[in-house]
Amino acid sequence: MPTTSPPRSTRAARRTLHLWTPEDKAFWEQEGQAIARINLWISVPALFLAFAIWQLWSVVAVSLPALGFRYTTDQLFWLAAAPALSGATLRIFYSFMVPLVGGRRWTAISTASLLIPAIGIGIAVQDNTTPYTTMLVLALLCGFGGGNFSSSMSNISFFFPKERKGSALGVNAGLGNLGVSVVQFLSPLVVTAGVLGIFAGDPQTILRNGNEVRVWTQNAAFIWVPWIALAAVAAWFGMNDIAEARASVAAQAAIFRRKHNWLMCLLYLGTFGSFIGYAAGFPLLIRSQFPDINPLAFAWLGPLLGAVVRPFGGWLSDRWGGATVTLWNFVAMAAGVAGVLWFLPSGPSGGSFAGFFLAFLVLFITTGIGNGSTFRMIPVIFLTQALRGVDPNDAAAVARATREGNTEGAATLGFTGAIGAYGGFFIPKSYGTSIANTGGPEAALYVFIAFYLLCIAVTWWFYSRRGAEMPC
Repeated sequence: MPTTSPPRSTRAARRTLHLWTPEDKAFWEQEGQAIARINLWISVPALFLAFAIWQLWSVVAVSLPALGFRYTTDQLFWLAAAPALSGATLRIFYSFMVPLVGGRRWTAISTASLLIPAIGIGIAVQDNTTPYTTMLVLALLCGFGGGNFSSSMSNISFFFPKERKGSALGVNAGLGNLGVSVVQFLSPLVVTAGVLGIFAGDPQTILRNGNEVRVWTQNAAFIWVPWIALAAVAAWFGMNDIAEARASVAAQAAIFRRKHNWLMCLLYLGTFGSFIGYAAGFPLLIRSQFPDINPLAFAWLGPLLGAVVRPFGGWLSDRWGGATVTLWNFVAMAAGVAGVLWFLPSGPSGGSFAGFFLAFLVLFITTGIGNGSTFRMIPVIFLTQALRGVDPNDAAAVARATREGNTEGAATLGFTGAIGAYGGFFIPKSYGTSIANTGGPEAALYVFIAFYLLCIAVTWWFYSRRGAEMPC
């Protein structure tokens, strides 16, 4: 009798985990750990590509005037800022998608959606008569990459036990965040050569130092297309959905009644909002304060360090507690901003680029550590809150409370990621407003210090002091 392939429903069932109990140490060691790691290591490159597309306009917008695009400075600013606004807003909706659709399905779909802006930008930049409205729409579509962060973090949080969530989320986000620095570092290299051959189209000619130079600006977008397609396929066939992670929007919307959701939004705005905002505004701030320095030679290093140390922040939090790490991290961030103020040309030092740059590196490193520590706090807070008052001897009640805590924790991870992403717009805008009104960025920097002091107070009172409401 000829053999037949298993029914489609059977194949689909293999990709859906109907029994998933990572808190059970025997289950975790026998099979859970291996499955969780596979899902993590497929998630990481997908999130890396999402960040690369999200930040693509920080490179492309700078190149448009030389290509003959007749856009005003304000229009170029909005092209660079639009992905941050749309990405932050999409994160709100993406926060709830994993329990509705499934982590495997949504990772594959959301990753594949990055092909739309990548291909669109590659085509549009080859014609300098492309209308501005088309470019603005493409910039807004790059927000798909920003939105992916919330669903990715929500998904990975379901796979790991409480004591490993910090490290796992730190790895996912930290290596994913590398897309910010890599796109800024790689794009200027790939546009100078026809690395994609006939598939990328003809070069453009620009004037550089009085000489005509051929460039392939479309490569900055097209270089990501094959990798996006590969990551989407890998997610569809290699990842898993977790049956117990399914939840309605109403069940997830319970987070809006949770005080700790809003408090963690504030703290994550202070960490990730600072990371993405400093990354977006650093080149412009260098150019405005130290005009003799080429910002493109230095700007990529800060986001690189911030991304690399994020897993370290998660690891520290697993070891010492997320609240403790977050508290002292905000102290260091306030000190870092004070260092920036000291080394500005208007500061007591009289202007030192070396000191200014090192102070900003401290800020980028601390934003990375804080990203990891705050995201370790969230699942612990909501799981602890759900289990309070539950009889530990009632297995059914414990399982139900654990499921509810994990669902709310995952939704909060996504929602706080959405709020934090608005820092990518507000920090550069604060620099611009401060410089326009006072002649320098000092007013904005003093506001940042005041905000970090508020974060220190919130972290200490609710999470880290002896007798805190929710120690974590």
